[in-house]
Amino acid sequence: MTAGYTYSPLAERPAGSWPNGARLAVVVCVGVESYRFGDGHTEDVLPGVPAPDLVNTAWRDYGNRVGVFRILDMLAGLSIPPTVLLNSDVYDDAPAVLDAARLAGAEIVGHGRSNSDSLSGMLPPAEHAYLSDVAERIRAHEGAPPGGWSSPWLSHTSATLGLLAETGYRYVLDLRADDQPIWLTTKAGPLLAIPYSAELNDSSTMIGRQASAHEFESMIVDEFAEMSATRHPMVMSVVLHSFISGVPFRLRAVRRALQHVAATTGVWLTTPGEIYRAVLDSPSLFPPPVAELRS
Repeated sequence: MTAGYTYSPLAERPAGSWPNGARLAVVVCVGVESYRFGDGHTEDVLPGVPAPDLVNTAWRDYGNRVGVFRILDMLAGLSIPPTVLLNSDVYDDAPAVLDAARLAGAEIVGHGRSNSDSLSGMLPPAEHAYLSDVAERIRAHEGAPPGGWSSPWLSHTSATLGLLAETGYRYVLDLRADDQPIWLTTKAGPLLAIPYSAELNDSSTMIGRQASAHEFESMIVDEFAEMSATRHPMVMSVVLHSFISGVPFRLRAVRRALQHVAATTGVWLTTPGEIYRAVLDSPSLFPPPVAELRS
């Protein structure tokens, strides 16, 4: 890995809180994805369907036709700001999704062009162009490039983290080495890793490991209960996908869990961009790796 981070045991770090006095920040990410039919990587609810796979294609398409609107409505009802992990091809495939995301005040995080893609195996010039293209597409539609990145399939090359810093991304949502944001050092400058759960994630848990919606609900509630009892400013992330948690029987369980979170006082319901700005404003809690950081 052409980037690193300094070892820091939690017990030796200073106590503190986020700017609003909360000690736990909660981020809800919503994966909004596009897939090319019959090409590249797929997420399937029914494995092994022979080509042409209309069944799994329709299951995924449900997310941008129905599921994402249900999730955004749920989050709005709970006053939870959404963080949309966006495949930029959705601008072409389902522009109404972005209209709804803007109306919801969502932060847009780059998530590749398509979820049929993977960064794995890309040479640095091609990867640089890919990261830049996604940022430019979002800038053209949203008025500003994304501050954050989350890789399709959590895939990387040895150059990815440095290239993210080089192409203007400020933080990455792929890693959970910690429950606090940590600074990564790269040759191109610092990059903030904001904790991203590979387990409080409906894809890896409810599809990958076949956990039930009720089990996923309990995971969210239990994680929240444990992390709320902290003297350090921490981040809890919940990762939803429009075609998974947007299905009614799963959404009802997710809603119950997030209702519990949202009803608890002293919790900061926020976005990665707000966390990034809070980290910049709190150098005593999150010592920067260099003297100058981008605001």
